[in-house]
Amino acid sequence: QVQLVESGGGLVQPGGSLRLSCVASGIIFSSYTMGWYRQAPGKQRKMVATISSGSSTNYAGSAKGRFTISRDNAMNTMYLQMNNLKPEDTAVYYCYAVLPPWWSRGSWGQGTQVTVSS
Repeated sequence: QVQLVESGGGLVQPGGSLRLSCVASGIIFSSYTMGWYRQAPGKQRKMVATISSGSSTNYAGSAKGRFTISRDNAMNTMYLQMNNLKPEDTAVYYCYAVLPPWWSRGSWGQGTQVTVSS
């Protein structure tokens, strides 16, 4: 059974930084494409960044230049380093794992709240 556990969220001032972590269990982590998504109140969940098993990365426009996604296969862990945070980054951030080519059968973590406010 896939289990994804996020951590690292919190309250930060605009311009600050946070590092999110997602620890995976129950899967062969190195084979999975991983991603971070976020959902703000009243809005749809959207992709923030993804990283393939070969560590190819993809970012949403709002994340480019400020966020960095990475993975440590030895630790079954994915990270999202978020710098220069803005109030519009406030959302619940979710970890996502999917094994290609079964793109419709991904799994989600429970989410971690990120609040950017002065």
